[in-house]
Amino acid sequence: MKINFREFSNDNITITYDPCVCQQSDTCAKQLSNVFRNSVIPWIDIDGAPPEKINSQVKKCPSGALKFSFKNKVA
Repeated sequence: MKINFREFSNDNITITYDPCVCQQSDTCAKQLSNVFRNSVIPWIDIDGAPPEKINSQVKKCPSGALKFSFKNKVA
């Protein structure tokens, strides 16, 4: 059974997460735990940090499972 990607959005940004690609390295949760949380659902709190900081962390995702875009502009 394939699990579809998840999308988290607010008025400014969108984060997508593809669990089929994720390596479960926990890089996101270890380095930006206000946004990427292991024990809370939904596990991504898109309002937990400024968009630029979230974008910077998403770029560090080793598997590419996380993607980030500004509304009306791809980051």
